[in-house]
Amino acid sequence: MAETASEGLRLRVLSLNIQVGLLTQNYRHYVTRAWRHVLPSRHARENLKRVAALAADYDLVALQEADAGSLRTRQVNQVAHLAELAGFPYWHAAVTRDLAPFAQHCLGCLSRQPLQSTHFHPLPGRLPGRGVLEIALQPAGHEPLRLLIAHLALSRGVRAQQLDFLAGLVRPGVDTVLMGDLNCEHGELDARPSLTRAGLQALHEAHTFPSWAPTKSLDHMLATPGVTVLSTRVLDERLSDHLPVATELCLRLSAAQAAAASVPPARS
Repeated sequence: MAETASEGLRLRVLSLNIQVGLLTQNYRHYVTRAWRHVLPSRHARENLKRVAALAADYDLVALQEADAGSLRTRQVNQVAHLAELAGFPYWHAAVTRDLAPFAQHCLGCLSRQPLQSTHFHPLPGRLPGRGVLEIALQPAGHEPLRLLIAHLALSRGVRAQQLDFLAGLVRPGVDTVLMGDLNCEHGELDARPSLTRAGLQALHEAHTFPSWAPTKSLDHMLATPGVTVLSTRVLDERLSDHLPVATELCLRLSAAQAAAASVPPARS
């Protein structure tokens, strides 16, 4: 994280569907390695180390398809485990689908800044198990930033309801970033009126799935107009069946801090 007197804090953000630590390298693996979704795997534990090595270069990491501790992870909370491996002092996990003792699907957040508040919202849909993790950050001297970490449904009709719900979480004048595995292409986001009204705009169109030969853009970051986005890119890091998305943001200084920064130093 870096900051100058005239600009706000720079925040490096990463979003990744980690597929509970599984490294899928072709479509056959969905069948031949399906047992790893229900039983512990040494390969998953080793791959989580690679995920942690990438995460360590960022200030905030949004995780989808993690496990909060179950049979398949030997009761290890993968979000807490990654926070420890990558050196993040703050983390939060929100269970989206509890299939205990076999699995506990969850969303997660790793942060180098204190999490001012966390809230989990179940998303609408015919089947339970989809949700959004809402995180609020407010580093000293800066305006608040709200982060919405989501994993959306496969059905287009249900996604439309979920996208409308997410748009409804945006508060006027509050800088907001929506990120995650949204299971839809850029065009679907661009055409959703509720997202437009909320001011959420997609930051990239690059392909993210499948990671070994990407042909679809399913993983996204969207931001409201007040967010200063310095860069956004899809990383060629094959750690699951999705590629990670990274962005760098510059947080707005608070009104008082901005006024103080604009005052020229007194002459001696």
